[in-house]
Amino acid sequence: MPIFITQGRYTSDAIRGMIAKPEDRTEEVGKLVAAAGGRLLSYYNTMGEYDFLLIAEGQNEKDVISSLLVGAATGTVTDLRTTVAISGGDMKQCLSKAGTISGKFRPAGK
Repeated sequence: MPIFITQGRYTSDAIRGMIAKPEDRTEEVGKLVAAAGGRLLSYYNTMGEYDFLLIAEGQNEKDVISSLLVGAATGTVTDLRTTVAISGGDMKQCLSKAGTISGKFRPAGK
């Protein structure tokens, strides 16, 4: 299953709410990802450019991205950045396939 790494920021409203009512958001985020058909693997609060990092898997990008859209629609998160993570074994398969098709592509200007 594809793995997605997402970083994002909390809005000032979200931070005010979390200060007023402190809680561990891991379980709630996991429920949201599961409702979209994915599975939360890890959830971290981070200090620096982004406020949180989550790692989730799904059958396809729609599973995970659907849950991220819900989070963004609530107005509590912003600046979402998602990266697809590829295992070493899967990357090896991609490289092998690239080797078989590389001679079939004409580079620009050639």
